[in-house]
Amino acid sequence: MSDAKISDLKTKPEPASNTGSSPEAPSVEVYAVYGVEPEVQAYAMAKYSRSALSMKESLREINRQKAEKFLDTFYFQYGHRSIADLAHIALAIERLSILGAIAVADEQRWDGQERSTRYQDFQKSGYYTPDFGTEQARNLYRDTVEGLFSVYEALSERMWLYLAEITPKPAEVKQDAYERALRARAFDISRYLLPLATNTSLGEIVNARTLETQVARLLSHTHQEIRNLGGLLKRAATSPAYNMNHQSLRELVEEIPNPYEIETRRELRQAVAELMDRSPITPAEAVDLLDEEPLEVELATTLLYEHCHYSYRQIRQAVEAAGEKMRREIIDLGVRHRSKHDEMLRAFCVGQHFRFDILMDIGGFRDMHRHRRCIQIGQGFTTKHGYDAPEELEATGVRSGYDVAMNRASEVVEKLAQSPEEEAEEKSHYAIPLGFRKRTLFKMDFAEVVYISELRTTPAGHTSYRGVAYAMYEAVARKYPGLAKYFHVHDVSEPVDLLQR
Repeated sequence: MSDAKISDLKTKPEPASNTGSSPEAPSVEVYAVYGVEPEVQAYAMAKYSRSALSMKESLREINRQKAEKFLDTFYFQYGHRSIADLAHIALAIERLSILGAIAVADEQRWDGQERSTRYQDFQKSGYYTPDFGTEQARNLYRDTVEGLFSVYEALSERMWLYLAEITPKPAEVKQDAYERALRARAFDISRYLLPLATNTSLGEIVNARTLETQVARLLSHTHQEIRNLGGLLKRAATSPAYNMNHQSLRELVEEIPNPYEIETRRELRQAVAELMDRSPITPAEAVDLLDEEPLEVELATTLLYEHCHYSYRQIRQAVEAAGEKMRREIIDLGVRHRSKHDEMLRAFCVGQHFRFDILMDIGGFRDMHRHRRCIQIGQGFTTKHGYDAPEELEATGVRSGYDVAMNRASEVVEKLAQSPEEEAEEKSHYAIPLGFRKRTLFKMDFAEVVYISELRTTPAGHTSYRGVAYAMYEAVARKYPGLAKYFHVHDVSEPVDLLQR
């Protein structure tokens, strides 16, 4: 074990009057600990529950062998998984696709940061190319993606010039700050054209338990790139690299693809296909605050929701019509392959009072995806729901060129998806631009509705999620008018200062 460096900060509380405290009472001691391997730190913190030793005394006592023996006994044998919450690992993941980044970040116990499409030009980022099997498909894909980047670059510059024309620089604002603010707004508009294949980078700080479930989930994913990412994360967490992890963390993430997730996904996909019987997708509200329903109806509907592109209401109607026996069979599918070590699927997190079925562009979803105090059940990427177009495109006369690029991408995605190549549909997703819409179910309590509505309607935000957040507020205000006064939202119909960031 490397020598631990401990910085001390001792604070002596003021004696309270009439409490009977004696002058000899021990002072509170607070100190930061760093320079300790994650598994040793986890052991030392966990010892608080089983030992009267101080952290300093525990760290002096522990060696690596003891730490690994402790984790083996209490984590693996006794199942005290919370111990792994105390071992944190910082990981950098670079040059993965935006599609891959969305999958990596899809953890409720996750802290991280990704490259921003607002503050960075993604023209030179490069992009991910799946193995399409044929040169013809590969060339079609590359021509489409590079065409989107070309339009993205031209639109970014055109929008920057347009915004500069309509936004004079205030005398008190420096030129570089003025240009940065307007370029950020221009990137907000052009980002709709970025394909999901676009390379990005992110950093995450996760505890060992989250890393364990994350690796297993990624290794079980539908997309090859993401399965590869799972393997790379496992290797990074088990190698003596910059994060300096050791044998115990190697055991924590030594996961094979999760058969519970793989088999359940396959069976639920088949179940929803049979239930909906190729019914057309009926139009629905972009932001739909759902009604209350029996818990079993909600659970069965939520289990199916992730594996199709229908609205929640349309699926629920079919679930209700199918009867109680069918609902029970669907719920049984959700646990049939679960072992004693598997957490229940996220779809089993039911009973939240405020549930929103939201259809929005992928770029805006990436911002909403960061809200982890709510349950999110996301559907897959598709072009079935069409795409959004920023209003500035009309003002600058470039809407027709934008439509050509988006429609061309949609045609290519459909063509690539119909290829006989294995996982052809999953590979086609990388050519979908961020402006296309996807559907996600957000479940939350009242405090989270208020938080999202207030935070995401601020004038500095992107117009996409500002509209969604305001629609959430409006839906709650209509259904519960007495609660409307507790929201402090910004009216999205009011003019926006483009220099506000």
